[in-house]
Amino acid sequence: MSVVVIVYNDEARLPTAVRSVLEQSLRSVEVVIVDDHSTDGSYEVARRLAAEHPGRVRAYRLPENSGGCGAPRNHGIQQTRGEYVLFLDSDDVLERDACRNFLEAAETTGADLVSGMCVRVHVDSRHRKEVKWYPWLYARTRTLDSIAELPDLLVFDTLSTNKCYRRQFLVDAGLEFPVGIHYEDLLFSAQAYTAARRITLIPNRVYDWNVVEKADAKSISNRRAEIANFAHRMEMHRRVDRLLAEKDMAELKFRKDVKFLKHDLVLHLRDLPFRDAAYRQEFAALARTYLESIDPAAYDEVEPIHAVCAYLLRMSDWDNLLPAVDTLTNRDKVSAPLAERDGRVYWCAEHIDEDPFARRILDVTELGYHTRPVSKLFPRNELTEYRQEREKGRAGVVRLAGRVTNPLGVVPAGARLTAELEFYARRKGLRLQTFRFPVATVRHEGPYVSWEASADLAKGLRPLGIVDAVWDVRLHLDVDGERTTTRLTATRPGLTTGEIPVRPRLTRLVADRIEPEVSSRGHLAFRLVPGKKANDLVVRGLQGTPGRLAKTGFRKAKALRAKATSGETKLRLYHDVFLRMPVQKRLVVFESHLGRQYSDSPRAIYEEMRRQGLDFEAVWSYTGSPKGFPADATLVRRWSLPYLRALARAEYWIDNQSYPLKLTKRPGTTYIQTWHGSALKRMGFDEAGWKLKSRPEQAEQQRTLDRFDHFLIRSEHDVRTLAKAFRLREKTLLRVGYPRNDELVRAREATERPPLAVELGIPSDKKVLLYAPTFRHHGQRRFALPFDVDRFAEEFGDQYVLLVRAHYLNHVVLPPSVRGRVIDVSDHHDVTPLLALADALITDYSSVMFDYALLDRPMLFFPHDYEEYVHQGRGTYFDLLERAPGPVVRTEDELHAVLAASSLEEQTVKYAAARERFVADFGEYDEGTAAQRIADEFFSEWKKKAQ
Repeated sequence: MSVVVIVYNDEARLPTAVRSVLEQSLRSVEVVIVDDHSTDGSYEVARRLAAEHPGRVRAYRLPENSGGCGAPRNHGIQQTRGEYVLFLDSDDVLERDACRNFLEAAETTGADLVSGMCVRVHVDSRHRKEVKWYPWLYARTRTLDSIAELPDLLVFDTLSTNKCYRRQFLVDAGLEFPVGIHYEDLLFSAQAYTAARRITLIPNRVYDWNVVEKADAKSISNRRAEIANFAHRMEMHRRVDRLLAEKDMAELKFRKDVKFLKHDLVLHLRDLPFRDAAYRQEFAALARTYLESIDPAAYDEVEPIHAVCAYLLRMSDWDNLLPAVDTLTNRDKVSAPLAERDGRVYWCAEHIDEDPFARRILDVTELGYHTRPVSKLFPRNELTEYRQEREKGRAGVVRLAGRVTNPLGVVPAGARLTAELEFYARRKGLRLQTFRFPVATVRHEGPYVSWEASADLAKGLRPLGIVDAVWDVRLHLDVDGERTTTRLTATRPGLTTGEIPVRPRLTRLVADRIEPEVSSRGHLAFRLVPGKKANDLVVRGLQGTPGRLAKTGFRKAKALRAKATSGETKLRLYHDVFLRMPVQKRLVVFESHLGRQYSDSPRAIYEEMRRQGLDFEAVWSYTGSPKGFPADATLVRRWSLPYLRALARAEYWIDNQSYPLKLTKRPGTTYIQTWHGSALKRMGFDEAGWKLKSRPEQAEQQRTLDRFDHFLIRSEHDVRTLAKAFRLREKTLLRVGYPRNDELVRAREATERPPLAVELGIPSDKKVLLYAPTFRHHGQRRFALPFDVDRFAEEFGDQYVLLVRAHYLNHVVLPPSVRGRVIDVSDHHDVTPLLALADALITDYSSVMFDYALLDRPMLFFPHDYEEYVHQGRGTYFDLLERAPGPVVRTEDELHAVLAASSLEEQTVKYAAARERFVADFGEYDEGTAAQRIADEFFSEWKKKAQ
């Protein structure tokens, strides 16, 4: 095997690269060093290595510098003698077994090309962070007879260095690297992939790509401030496109278009706000020509913000593009005022009237910006003015002004506005205090909120010095009592300049000035500027023994703090400390859906205990925000130390899913497991995945289930399914029904509509339909509705209001066009009041079907993906299509037909017998008294004595 090592002005690292080849576990490997006419001692080092290893290392030098990697690699190929060829850059290394693994794969499969795992090693990071290069491509060994079998390989892994090539293949195919142009790997790899008769992928690590983030000289591919860099990339993409066209590989071209929009273009777009007008115009001209060659369908395969940026770049619409790039860089930021037309939300009002393609691309409705209240906004805050006051005695005063984006007028014109600026140290753990300055002027200006402030940094900003060298800035905007926080975007070239005097707390010898800088994300920050003599003194101190001791002590303290708050430490505290404390009588810990909600049967039991006036201490766990949880209980964050302490000392645990699996329940604690629904899909040890676990894993799972002292049952179906699947003992089962359903049993006889209808703004003359699907796993939280809500609202909006309740693990976005006719109620903690309000239920496989049946109201079943759900998922305990107590529809058209053909009253009568059987089978113990029976059985002794 021959390894071609190319080098240019890298004399220090070249020996390490060569050594990684000479020390391969496969000995029959030669090194061919090609120096690209270095100006340092690289060629002398290469010759010395050749002299030290005669027969194994040979060194060559090009007569003049080629300016790239192509020419030296091509020369190296000509000099190789091995049957196989590899390429190695002088600043990288081969993994020790790389050649052996390559050779074994090539000889076994007869492949022309073998590719292995590349790992990016950040050598200047503290812990040498490692990032695998597209690891999913190398999850297993596989051999391809054509690159068409795995298009992602050509699209994503464009490196030439993590591959082994049969030399005769390179010769026969006439493969050479392009010369005089950068990004040569893009074309060479594409040519190799498409020419290879067989390609083998191996899951072995073969190549370490050493990355130096803080290098003085950027690598060729990272010199994105040079417009030539982008021009070279565009030319390479055009050449690859021509190659794919010649090979008649349209599918590969399409996949490559998608990747260009969401990766290659994004790399350069992120730097665009920092460039001047001349650069931007040239960049747009280069990009526009290539973007016009991209398949329009590729825009539908990328995230909306990627498509928006590409389109606006084509149009050279800088006013709308630069804010879009801000959102591209800061994903949660809302950077544009947005425009609403015909019930859809668009990035901007421009273009959409005259260009149908623009109307499609600029539609950002699905991002849900229109659903965010002020408190959940992260709006763009563009810095419009920055200047230092130069008057006598005001040398440290900075005048700042900006404008905050007001998307879709979420900040109303008459709102009361106040704001303050906050300066805080960037380094985590050192934010001992922050410095705030009031904003003098805040005013509403249509699509923006403008502000002006003066900050006396000389008096107000008191950094420690050395350890808090960088300070970030944010603006807190208060709108009628609701607060949103923004960062100051300051990408306009030349806006922020000049030094400002400050008074560090340690000593002015360290630093007595700060200067503004712009972060990589475009936000204003300030950095301490030390004097040269003081800086040299500090650097020597930090590099000397006192500095090393100080840094070591700081790192140890940081590690100790991390360890003290780690999960392992918390578990040890729970078992070794908290469990040794005595049980606290009458302490009850409640939890619903892993702390996400105040809902379900735990809520019903808690409220019944309060209604009866029982004397007990209640603790509710929460995840995220405590908003919506009861004010008359102690609230603890899940997995916090107060949470663990409460669980360890509680007399009772009450939840509907599971307390953390690794927490042991003490014998003195009673665990009442209410569970969260009867089972349609297979559960527990009835699942195929559980059956495949090892015996120790199954035993560990069983130990967590054995913590249940009592398990609530609502029917004998639960006994045959849940109880059996969890291997619960008969004495554990409580046949009392679900406390959460007590309200539904009572609602069945109610004659008045619940007050929730008024809260939701539902007119009295409209019926309420509730759509409540089960959980869907799509890799993202957003759940795509299986029907067109605009069409639904248009056809049935005069008759019905549709409530959409997504599973708590999913998220749905409704367009503004359906406002008032379709309402997202997913944020309501408890589904029970929604069930009680609904005149009919539409669901698929959700367990709410068993609860809603108690109301004896119409139910429609929409299992649009039934075969996939049943046969590719866990499987089900019974055939829903046979036992559904209502019409089953499989398509949107069928759903509309059922709703249009008959009234809810007709459905009520038609399926009355089926619903009665359904309740008898799945809700026989739901009699409306479950919460009371639980309170009476376990807590009756806690009733307060009369005074």
